[in-house]
Order: sequence, then structure tokens, then C-alpha cells
Amino acid sequence: MTPSHTIAGEEPEHLTRAAPCRAQIDPLAALRAPDDPPWDVYLTGTVFLDIIFTGLDSAPVRGTESWARGMGSSPGGVANMAAALARLGLRTSLAAAFGDDHYGEYCWDALAQGEGIDLTLSRTVPGWHSPVTVSMAYEGERTMVSHGHEPPPEEPAPDVPPRARAAVASLTPGTRAPWIAQAARAGTRIFADVGWDDTGAWDLAGLADLAHCEAFLPNAQEAMRYTGSDCPRAAAHALTEHVPVAVVTLGAEGAYAVDRRTGETAEVPAIAVEALDPTGAGDVFVAGFVTGTLAGWSLADRLAFAGLTAALSVQEFGGSLSAPGWSEIGAWWRRVQSLPGQEPMALRRFAFLEGLVPEELDRPWPLRRAVPTIGFRRFS
Repeated sequence: MTPSHTIAGEEPEHLTRAAPCRAQIDPLAALRAPDDPPWDVYLTGTVFLDIIFTGLDSAPVRGTESWARGMGSSPGGVANMAAALARLGLRTSLAAAFGDDHYGEYCWDALAQGEGIDLTLSRTVPGWHSPVTVSMAYEGERTMVSHGHEPPPEEPAPDVPPRARAAVASLTPGTRAPWIAQAARAGTRIFADVGWDDTGAWDLAGLADLAHCEAFLPNAQEAMRYTGSDCPRAAAHALTEHVPVAVVTLGAEGAYAVDRRTGETAEVPAIAVEALDPTGAGDVFVAGFVTGTLAGWSLADRLAFAGLTAALSVQEFGGSLSAPGWSEIGAWWRRVQSLPGQEPMALRRFAFLEGLVPEELDRPWPLRRAVPTIGFRRFS
């Protein structure tokens, strides 16, 4: 154990062939009732095809050729969040436009058949090719190059979002998304993150939809820029003037959260792991926090669970298909308890996992993983 009370993680595993997966555990089983919304979480956005190169010793140098020791392909963009939610047992509905090409077919199949995500509100757009992102992971960071065209204006979000316990939204400075206010008025709890403000304004007034959100989950730099604070923890407190729950991710230091309604604060250190690919880790973090919130866990437990799921995800290729399921979470919990030298205080931080994780030592359902090449024939 390190002095910061982090728990050591497991070593990354080899890539496996694609296989259907279903969540073993329903974290909301005790809360379900006949009149519940049909979906636990609704989200909308753009699905990319992600092509990830890992095992690069350094950033590519202009005028040279670099070889990567690893490669994976998987659905990306909003698919990262959707898959992470579904793998944690939440009934997930996604409204997205899919390209009319092999990439689009692959992404649709991976999400609908592989992850059990409802795509009733999604559509394949004739003549529109799938957006693509190439991500290069090295030295714990990543560099991305993307290409794509805007889908038709009517794609893909419906005029009226479906009934859901929660929705995840990515806020855009200066732009309103009408579905967010509609969903909030219908009782849906909105969890939001935000991207980098390319305008440089960093004006919270430009995030008009934040008024409809229950929780806001920016990273430390975003939180400090939006609040004008030089401390991410102070920034979290300042954000609660605009949203009930503020969660600020602190990178290698973990995360800090404040709940204005209860006065509760929580801080959880990061879990020490060797990262293979950080793609989608932020989305997995949000999915873990949403899961714990809907299940009624304490703020500290939600924060710890979000950090754990994110840490497990960076040990695999890709964004969407690197997200852990309950079997992997259970395997990690049993493993860290058996390692010598673990600090009791750090282990107690995750004691809430007892009774949640499956008892099996091995995965009874293999997770679909990123594959080097799309289109391999499958043999029985």
C-alpha cells in the first residue's frame, strides 16, 4: 500500500474474442416496482468507431513511422457511457444515429446484441458514414484524431425523451438541449458532464441546462476554470450553488464530491493500476456514480465505486468494451483482500461490495472485448 491509502489493482488481461454479455447483478432489484419507468438510464449522442493503438513508446514523430504493439476496435463516443451503464446492470436506452456502413453495423450489433442496450430510438442514417476516432495511448495519456460529418438535424434524439429514472447528458457551452428540460420535468434525474470550452469563456451561465441537473461531474481543470478557483475542492463547493451534487475528478488523486442538500462531502483516493488505455475512463466513472446514486448508496460509496470501475476500465483496450461488469468487480474485490500488505483502512472503504458481488471466482459470462480487426468470421 502507498501512504495515500490506494489499493493496488490487478494486472491487465489479454484480449478475448467477442462474446455476448449480460449483467449478472441488478443493483436496483430491491427498489423496483410495477409502475417504474421502463428504463433506468436514457442517453443520446454520437456513436463513433474507435480504433485504439497501444504499446507506443512515445508520441508519433513527424516524418517517421511508429509501430504499436497492440490494437483494438470498439464502439466509441456515447457508446462508452451506454455500455458502462448496461454492464453494471442498468436498463439502458440509447438514441443515436448509426452510419450506413460496416462500421455502423458493427457498432449496432456490439451494443444491441452484445450489451443488451435498447436501440429502439436509434436509427441507421442512409448514406451517412460512421464517425471514426483513432486513439494512440502512450505514457498514460492519449492523442486522438477524429473524422466525421454531422448527421441530419432530425437525428437522433426524439422530440420527447422516454420515461427513465436517470439520464446522462454532455453539456455544450452556449447551447441548450431541449430534451434535458423535458426529461427533468418528467422526473428524470439528470447527471451531466462537460467538454473543454474551446471558446475560452468558461462561463457557467453558458451551461443553461445545468439548472435541470441533479449532479455535475467535471474534471479538476474544468471545475476550476468555471468557478475561477485555484483549488478543485473549493471549486466543487462553489458549483453546488448551481447544482445539488458536484463531483470533481482529480486524476491520480482520486475524486471529491459535495452534496448541497445533505451537507455531505466525500473524497476517495485513486486506485493504483497500470493503465493500458485511458479511453472512456471518464464515462465509466460517471456510470459508476449513476449506478450508486440510483441504488441509494452513500456519497462516499458512490465515489469509491465510480473510481473502482474507472480504474478497472483502463486495463483493457477501448472505451465501451473496456468497461467492467460485476464479475470483474467481484474478482478484483476478492483479489485485493488476499494480497499481503493491504491497508485495513483502504479495504474498509470498499466493504460495501460485500453481498453485492458474485461468488464465482471465474467469469461465467465472457465480456465482449475490443478486437483488432472488424469482420472476422466466427467459428463455433
